[in-house]
Amino acid sequence: MLQRSADSADDATELSRLEARLPPLLSVIAGMVDFTGFFTLGHIFTAHVTGNIVLAAVVAVDGGSFHWAQLLAIPVFMLTLATVWLIAQASGRHGSSLARLLLRVQFLVLAALLIFSVITRPSADAAGSRAGAAAMIAVSAMACQYALLRLALPGAISTAVMTGNLANAVLSAMDLLAPRTPLLPHDSTPLGRSLHRLLGFIFGCVAAAAAVSVLGDWAWSLPAALSAVAVAVR
Repeated sequence: MLQRSADSADDATELSRLEARLPPLLSVIAGMVDFTGFFTLGHIFTAHVTGNIVLAAVVAVDGGSFHWAQLLAIPVFMLTLATVWLIAQASGRHGSSLARLLLRVQFLVLAALLIFSVITRPSADAAGSRAGAAAMIAVSAMACQYALLRLALPGAISTAVMTGNLANAVLSAMDLLAPRTPLLPHDSTPLGRSLHRLLGFIFGCVAAAAAVSVLGDWAWSLPAALSAVAVAVR
């Protein structure tokens, strides 16, 4: 009984550390994947599925060229989430152990994306089937990250959708500057945590822009390498 309690306490401590250290790194990865996918694979949002719905709606109303992958990204995202849930359920893992398993899954998906992109050069035809396939692999990698946060790191805030982080950063800053009683609840996300994710995502986009201009399809090596680093985080 005492050993079980000690193991539970150790897992809780490790999970708390992962919740503090992983999200900024995952935000950088999300920024890299989203920018690289949008810039090289036919303007497809790989981390922001909502953006693909908006783009498809704009084309339907206003006309213009349409990339079939923009709509396909939605069911692929949902299917990947369900698959990751099944993996988590079958593993029987929880907490930090589950987090490490899902980090490995994300790394494998990003490594597969890198290999596929280097071999097929999807950026050469952003409207083609190879670009669409690469975009779906990227969407799957981001779905893994979303599932990781929800299933294994429930205390962590979003690392890909920056609207909430930006809003929280501004509101938290206003509360800090206000002379009166703060309006945000005491358990809301601290300003620093939101800023770390926001700045991490922006840095990921900037780094991806430089990588795409220099490396082309090899730019996918950056998020793949960082996902390997995430697996090794202690």
